[in-house]
This record gives sequence, structure tokens and C-alpha cells, in this order.
Amino acid sequence: MNNQMPSTNDRPTLISVSDLTLAFGSRVIQHDVSFEVKRGSIFAVMGGSGCGKSTLLKSMIGLLRPRQGTYMVGKDNYWSGDDQSRIQIGRRFGVLFQSGALWSSMTVGENVALPMQMFTSLTPPVIRQLVELKLGLVGMLHAIDQYPSELSGGMRKRAGLARAISLDPDILFFDEPSAGLDPITSARLDDLILNLRDGLGATIIIVSHELSSLFHIADDGIFLDAGQKTAVAHGSPTWLRDHCTDPLVHAFMHREQLDTSSPHENG
Repeated sequence: MNNQMPSTNDRPTLISVSDLTLAFGSRVIQHDVSFEVKRGSIFAVMGGSGCGKSTLLKSMIGLLRPRQGTYMVGKDNYWSGDDQSRIQIGRRFGVLFQSGALWSSMTVGENVALPMQMFTSLTPPVIRQLVELKLGLVGMLHAIDQYPSELSGGMRKRAGLARAISLDPDILFFDEPSAGLDPITSARLDDLILNLRDGLGATIIIVSHELSSLFHIADDGIFLDAGQKTAVAHGSPTWLRDHCTDPLVHAFMHREQLDTSSPHENG
């Protein structure tokens, strides 16, 4: 039984995960997870509710140390170094959390400016120009002086995305970006993600269970199973839908044909 897509991608590997085990105390979430992310790809972490998708993402952005295994970003072993080395690697990351995670006491512009103020020596006028540029890229320049409470869910996601790209990261992480959005807003966000990948040359890792979004934007991925607690299939969402023989993966990738109103979950 072959549940791995044949490799046709000749782009260099940017991220390599080998034999990763994630656990909370004695509770193992996933074990022996291995995959590679090619530079410039949109890589999807897929699976049903509670399988550990968001837990894997947390480990990849530095919020959860794995019990074992290696996580390479380029030539750097993320978890083998000291705190300072992880901070340096983390400067390559931009993260869009599910809620947007904006500071409610700050305006949109102040939220986007914060990473530049913390990690660069740029002057306030230059930071202001860059904030306007980042917000313009996501269609949110008009909201620069508004507060998060004044924004819709989709607008908060786009503002959070502007902050995620404020330091020009070459790796972007998205945790359920379409959660809570209507289909039209979700489709617009998908197009924005594609435009950022193509325009900025960023590599994107996305946690999602929204099939329409996954089929539209992802060109590679991994499927996690909560029962077996490991990855059971590798490949693009389209390839998994059309070729994967694992019954769990087949049911997941074809579920929209049976139920188009599945509720959101946090993985």
C-alpha cells in the first residue's frame, strides 16, 4: 500500500523533520513523524480533530520541545542549540495564529510595528513607511489607525498576516487561517496566501482541515492520524484525494461530498 506521493519537486529542502515525537507528560500526541518541506512550497498539515496538527505547529515555531527527533531549518538543528540560536532561527518565522492574536490595546498599525520596534534599530519614520507597505500588501492600509475590536474576523486575520510578514520572514506558519470565516472571505484569504508566496518567495506551512482551501493552495502535505499517533500519508491534498488508499485519509479527503457543513476544529 503506497500512501506517499512520488516526488516531482526538484526545489531544495528548507525544513526537515525526522522521527519527531510530541508528548505532554506521559501522553504521546504523535510519534516518529518525518517529512520535508521544499523551499517555496505550501505544505499542509492535515488530519481529523485531535490528531495533533496544532501541536506539531507549536513545536515547529518553538513553543513545544519534542520528546525526541530532529527539526532542521536549513542547516540549523532548531532544538539542539541554546536559546539565542533558537531566537536567531525564529527570526526567519512569521506566524498567523487562528485568532489573529492582535494586541487589543494597540491600533492595527501599532501591532504591525511592534516586531520592528523590538528586533530592529529602524527609526520611527521608516517603521511607519514599512507598516504602511505591509498593510498595503494585505489590503488593510485603510485600517492602520483602527483597533482590533473595530475589525471583522477576516480583517483581523489580514492584519495579523501583515504583522507576521513585518520582518520579511522566509517561512510563514498558519494555524487554521480560514477558521470562522465565510466562504467568500476564506477564498480571498487563500488568494492572498498564494500572492504572498509568489510575491515574497516565502515557504508556507499551513494547519487546516478546510478541504476547498487545501485543494486550492497546498502543493504538498502530511496527514496525521489520532489513532495511530503518526503520519499515515504524504502528498498534496489533491494527490491524497485521488490516489491515497488509506481508508481514513480517503474518507477525510472526500467528506465534502457527504457533508458540506462540517464544523471547525482546532486540531
